[in-house]
Amino acid sequence: MGRARTVGAAMILLGGTAAILAGCATGPDPEVARRAQTAMVGMPKADLLACAGVPDRQATASGREYYSYVARPAVAYSPGSSIGIGAGSFGGSGGVGLGLGFGVPVGGGTSTGCEATVVIGPRGTVEQVSYPAGASLSSCTPIVSNCMAPRG
Repeated sequence: MGRARTVGAAMILLGGTAAILAGCATGPDPEVARRAQTAMVGMPKADLLACAGVPDRQATASGREYYSYVARPAVAYSPGSSIGIGAGSFGGSGGVGLGLGFGVPVGGGTSTGCEATVVIGPRGTVEQVSYPAGASLSSCTPIVSNCMAPRG
C-alpha cells in the first residue's frame, strides 16, 4: 500500500510539473497585436489613453499626433541554486536526505521588446497602429491588450 501511494504521489508531481512547464512555454498571443491594427482604428484619443496609458513619447506633425508605446524586453530567467533537506520513504525504507538543486532556465531566452506607434488624426481618433518591421507580435501584445475586447 505504501509503495502505491508513493508512486501515485510521484505521478501527480510529474503531471503538475508538466502543466507548469507547458504554461511557461507560451507567451502573449500575437493575434491580439495583429487584430489591434484594425480594431483600434477609429478609437477616440481619450479611450486610447484610458486603455494604453500615457505614451512613452509623443510628437505632433501635420495636424496628427504620434504616440509611441514601448514594451520593454522580458527579463530572462537566471539559473539559480538551492539547498534543501527532506525526509521520506521509498520501498519500505525511510531516511533523511540533503540535496543540492540547480535551476535551469526554460523557454528560450529573452523577449526583444516592441515599440508601437499610434497615429491620432485631426478628428481625435486613432488612424493607425504600427509596429517595427520584423517585430515579434507577441512582444507587442502587452502594449495593446488592454484596448482589445476579449474574444469569446
